[in-house]
Amino acid sequence: MPHAHLAHWPPGLPHHLTLPQTNVFDNLQVSARRYPDKAAVIFYDSVMTYAQLLAGSERLAGWLQQAAGVQAGDRVLLYLQNSPQWAMAFYGILRANAVVVPVNPMNRSEELRHYVRDSGARVAIVPQDLLPQMQPLLDDVDEVGDAGLRHLLVVTYADALTTPTDLPVPGAVSAAPLALHGPGLTAWRDAVAPSHDLRPGPLTAGPQDLCVMPYTSGTTGQPKGCMHTHRSVMSTLVGGVQWFGRTQDAVYLSVLPFFHVTGMAGSLNGPLFLGATMVVLARWDRDAAARCIQRHRVTVLQAISTMVVDFLSNPRIADFDLSSLQGIRGGGAAMPAAVAARLRELTGLDYVEGYGMTEAMAATHINPPHRPKPQCLGIPVFDVDARVVDPATLAELPAGETGEVVVHGPQVMRGYWNDEAATRAAFVEIDGRAFLRTGDLAQVDADGYFFMVDRLKRMINASGFKVWPAEVESLMYRHPGVLEACVIAAHDERRGETVKALVVRRAGHEALTAQALIAWSHEHMAAYKSPRIVEFVDALPKSGSGKVMWRELQERELAAASSTTPRGDTR
Repeated sequence: MPHAHLAHWPPGLPHHLTLPQTNVFDNLQVSARRYPDKAAVIFYDSVMTYAQLLAGSERLAGWLQQAAGVQAGDRVLLYLQNSPQWAMAFYGILRANAVVVPVNPMNRSEELRHYVRDSGARVAIVPQDLLPQMQPLLDDVDEVGDAGLRHLLVVTYADALTTPTDLPVPGAVSAAPLALHGPGLTAWRDAVAPSHDLRPGPLTAGPQDLCVMPYTSGTTGQPKGCMHTHRSVMSTLVGGVQWFGRTQDAVYLSVLPFFHVTGMAGSLNGPLFLGATMVVLARWDRDAAARCIQRHRVTVLQAISTMVVDFLSNPRIADFDLSSLQGIRGGGAAMPAAVAARLRELTGLDYVEGYGMTEAMAATHINPPHRPKPQCLGIPVFDVDARVVDPATLAELPAGETGEVVVHGPQVMRGYWNDEAATRAAFVEIDGRAFLRTGDLAQVDADGYFFMVDRLKRMINASGFKVWPAEVESLMYRHPGVLEACVIAAHDERRGETVKALVVRRAGHEALTAQALIAWSHEHMAAYKSPRIVEFVDALPKSGSGKVMWRELQERELAAASSTTPRGDTR
């Protein structure tokens, strides 16, 4: 049923979306011309207007071109937490006709070295608290004699704090400026100072030129740069605001990290295209988030499931006025039904889920806002052809059968930077068109909605039974004592693999035992799916974008199994 989803298309929207044939930077120019004095970014109660954001971006572009020697098509590393400076840097790099390489601020020197060498970047924008991680890479000559980074532009977040606040400000954000020592270092405030006369040249990059190059997570080998053009970036930022019917009077709580494509498209570029206001937090803080929603009358919240779980676990959450919220959306991992129910009870709103990936510049699927389905990836958005196919034969499968999701659409990357072999492996030709292989297993229902089964490589094989960890996790969230859960494979002499759950207890359920939770699981799911091992932990490791790092937990388990005798007990 390849077109069944069209019966549930958001009312009033066309199936095809005509995209602006412009540089993404033009979006800022248009919004600043329309709403010069409007708040573009509110950062711990300090306001940056659209006029200020535009002026600073243009001054930064002048510095990049004239002081740092950035040429059209050069890559520039952007290594910051969410902040007004992140937004200004992103658009300043684009104004210089260069390419943004967004980098997770959790990365350290050895990881950063790969991004620098692989992208060929000569300039990086770095916060002062992380300068020790990036500074060793200045003039870091590689094996072929390439000199590496030559300029570091050093940001002091506190420069953007112009108004007193009672919000909890992270120490790295409130820290006073540091004295800079050594060659190749320039203070951000000097590069964007109104007093300098470094004006950028003409804006020449067009829709088919490279715009941003986010790196994949590197689960197989080193991370790979995804080449996105201004057109593919425009596709998700424009498509997102149209899908949800947002206007220039929307107020977004921008807590998803901008370095990740979901936050970049949905919480930065989308609202900026509209001329909306972004309330920005450098780091996720559930109390600060609730206070900002109340204080600034936030209408749109984009948050992944782990954030929502934490948000709802705030014992003071009922004390806040959240009535301004008009929409809550997210993705990254299925929202547990019990959590979605608590969110709806609190706000009266459905959690509208979507699906995408770095290679597709965020969303390829989103639930129709008027008819969302729980724990569902949604339906293919504007101009996306998405199919569920047999991973071996690539034959399209009928509704209800599990296969790999492949997608063709305007938001799909051009390919991987400097890696033709990986690019060839990532795409397949079907009906004469190139489809991206996602590596995700899903089913399509009779209405054309896509439902995730799991990652192709995450399946647990327990005595020949296929166990999908995401399904088990979702069921475990129904237990009142489970705050968070991550399911992995553990070695078992008899079954080959068995199901293990790492669980964070909910406050007030400290007496919950592993055996009690295992017994409950046996009552609520098939025996082969039920965890045989439960381990309670204080917290689950999360990536910079807030996703649970199940691969890290799985690798730890495999390492432990290889060095000890197999265990079959509970703990």
